[in-house]
Amino acid sequence: MADDHPGNGQSNRNWLEKLKQVFSGDPQTRDELLDQLRDTEQHSNLIDGEALRIMEGALQVSDMQVREIMIPRSQMICVEADQRPEEFLPQVIEAAHSRFPVIGDSKDEVLGILLAKDLLPLILEDNRKRFSIKDHLRQATVVPESKRLNVLLNDFRSNRNHMAIVIDEYGGVAGLVTIEDVLEQIVGDIEDEYDVEEDSYIKQLGKDEFVVKALTPIEDFNEHFKVEFSDEEFDTIGGIVMQQFGHLPKRNESVTIDKYNFQILNADNRRIRLLRVTNAAGFKQ
Repeated sequence: MADDHPGNGQSNRNWLEKLKQVFSGDPQTRDELLDQLRDTEQHSNLIDGEALRIMEGALQVSDMQVREIMIPRSQMICVEADQRPEEFLPQVIEAAHSRFPVIGDSKDEVLGILLAKDLLPLILEDNRKRFSIKDHLRQATVVPESKRLNVLLNDFRSNRNHMAIVIDEYGGVAGLVTIEDVLEQIVGDIEDEYDVEEDSYIKQLGKDEFVVKALTPIEDFNEHFKVEFSDEEFDTIGGIVMQQFGHLPKRNESVTIDKYNFQILNADNRRIRLLRVTNAAGFKQ
């Protein structure tokens, strides 16, 4: 009989032991809580995989510090306080962000935050002559690198801020962090203007610029971009990009493979989600 099979008996005992643990009382540690949540997701319909990932992310942010997710100083896109609209508008349009730090002589001198929506009057040519960045500055929130993400999120909610300048132990600017950066640690990728339609893997933005899902099968990527990346080791283009980096990259990091440049548009602490692919050095497809 099947019940007499030693393998089945051991499996049943293991499952029963796990089930008893779920209902045996309150977990004593965070690891025990996570184990119970994972067991519940696997053995019942109380929570699904997506809900479990959000719970794991919510628990994780209390252990993470701003330095782990911030946009580093070298990758900050800033506007200089003395720039004229014709000088900073091309950069603002290309970056497509909603907020920009405004700096003085260097990135260590952050004077405030400029909101992209405050630039709408510049559509009219006459307004450009009278425009002054300093008239539109919002106060910059400053936080230390060591600040816990759960505390930062609470501060963002209380103060209704969406961006903070991160400083190091010496008071110098180390980078910046946004409320979106924090929320993505909990819920994963947040949709933005780069999102590709659900039933598509590749979206063209310009002549030599594309947004590509990291889950794009290598075969599909090769066919679209006329390349011959190997699919022996990885199934998706995200796997190849990850291998090239040698680590889990953060947003805005970039790497060149063959004749294409891959910039990380969206990634969380578990995987790459979205890539910006540009044709490097003017190669023809």
